[in-house]
Amino acid sequence: MIVHPELRRAARRARRPLLTATLLQGAVTLTHLAQAALLALALAALALGEAGQLPWLLSAVLAVVVARAGLGTWQRRTATRAGAEVRVALRDELLAHLGRLGPAHLTTARAGAVRTTLVEGVEGVDAYVSRYLPQLLIALSMPPLVLAVLAAVEPAVLLGLVPALLLAVFGPRAWDHLLTARGKEHWDTYERLGADYLEALQGMPALRAAGAVGRTRARLEERSTALHRATVAKLRVSLVDTGITDLAIQGGTAAAAVLACWSAVGGSTTATDTYLVLLLASECFRPVRDLAREWHAGYLGVSAADGIATLRTAEPAVHDTGTASADWPHPPELRFENVRFAYDGAQASVLHGVSFTAPAGRTTAIVGPSGAGKSTLLALLLRHHDPHEGRITLDGRLTAEYSLDALRQGVAVVSQDTYLFHASIADNLRMARREATDADLTAAARIAGIHDEIAALPHGYATVLGERGATLSGGQRQRLALARALLADAPVLVLDEATSSVDERREADIVRELLNAAGGRTVLVIAHRLAAVRNADHIVVLDGGRVDGTGDHARLVEAGGVYARLIEAGRTHRGENAA
Repeated sequence: MIVHPELRRAARRARRPLLTATLLQGAVTLTHLAQAALLALALAALALGEAGQLPWLLSAVLAVVVARAGLGTWQRRTATRAGAEVRVALRDELLAHLGRLGPAHLTTARAGAVRTTLVEGVEGVDAYVSRYLPQLLIALSMPPLVLAVLAAVEPAVLLGLVPALLLAVFGPRAWDHLLTARGKEHWDTYERLGADYLEALQGMPALRAAGAVGRTRARLEERSTALHRATVAKLRVSLVDTGITDLAIQGGTAAAAVLACWSAVGGSTTATDTYLVLLLASECFRPVRDLAREWHAGYLGVSAADGIATLRTAEPAVHDTGTASADWPHPPELRFENVRFAYDGAQASVLHGVSFTAPAGRTTAIVGPSGAGKSTLLALLLRHHDPHEGRITLDGRLTAEYSLDALRQGVAVVSQDTYLFHASIADNLRMARREATDADLTAAARIAGIHDEIAALPHGYATVLGERGATLSGGQRQRLALARALLADAPVLVLDEATSSVDERREADIVRELLNAAGGRTVLVIAHRLAAVRNADHIVVLDGGRVDGTGDHARLVEAGGVYARLIEAGRTHRGENAA
């Protein structure tokens, strides 16, 4: 009977339509009571041989039935609108919060579980709020009204009705704790199964290549079996709940009928009173029966409430406390000053006192072996995390002083793992700049080296891509993402292994074109393959989370160290491939 705080919070989003739906539900219940009273009068008139009253009584019953049909339709539409408002508002809030949490959240939360909460969980909240809550208020308010009427007609019947009604309403509450535990177990199992299925679908090529499809299928079958067991365990408790309610309703109705007949035989009630008691005794339990039905409809919302609350209240890795905008009048200078950082739970730091400057309007390359900390620098720049020590500044201002939206709009990123949507090529490009013209799209695609391939497609820029750009090669996806980043026209452009899927000879040409087109921007190029960074104005070499050297290509080769070893390793690799 206690409403979960998260569900109460959701219901407040649609107070007015929910109140209207509840009042209409009350009006529907009153039509049942009016019908019972009219039928009692009609049966009494028939028993007493007063058939002349039947026409108008039956006409009145018909009018009540028609009115109930209209009120019921109105009520359902209003409740549906209330549920839709709750559903849309809750999903918008959760999605906005996910945006604030950033990619760091999905390093600990599984995407499939989040999807289950956003879809099935919110749908369950809709049913709970729009159907169960209005009926709960009716179940608490209407039976006392009926009992008051019956007390005025024949007080003796309360001896059978009141205990049965109390048992029907409060008896199942003894099982609430167990039902809540079973519901949480069911929802957690359901979330895990959804997460496993999504992961299996997304990773199907890798599973096939590894010959792991059979093992994955067996694991999913185990998850499905666990969900079946959790569902059955929940149903057992729910059936006990329903059994108690049905027993109380049937027993109370029978007891009221016996008492009404006993009173009639004893002559203490009239025929009209007897019929009224018999019919109203059944109507007394109608709101409770309807409440049990709506409880099962909205139970998923109760099960999902904890998951929704956990997602909604999750703390972001960084808080959006900045207020400055990133409307720089010129390309900004980027500085890392003595930056140290370690991921949560890790004993060792990833970065150890990193300091360097990326000059304004110039190209700075960051190179180093795997695990050197290159991608961590990017995560800190975009404030997916904040450094534990040191400072990061853009245009002389701490990155923490910019609002997150402003900071991330001012820095366009093309990463190694590009994401394209199931939409046309043009729509994917215009996600960077909605107002971009066709000429803008073509110009950006030419610079990224993808225009000719797009033009060769049957529908050109109107070609619809598969999910995650599955209909394109890895290199095509990366070049399309490059074009999208150029359209964003941000003052800072970051290429994070952005051409790793392109062959090395073509990579150098693409990067050269990009750097020429990026004039007027501060550009960071993060790369393993050094062909992409030879022409950079400034190169920063990382090794083990520390700066090993800075300078241009010739100076670093001459100085030896990590950069020279990377150059030599690249030559050896190319030689082996040629052989």
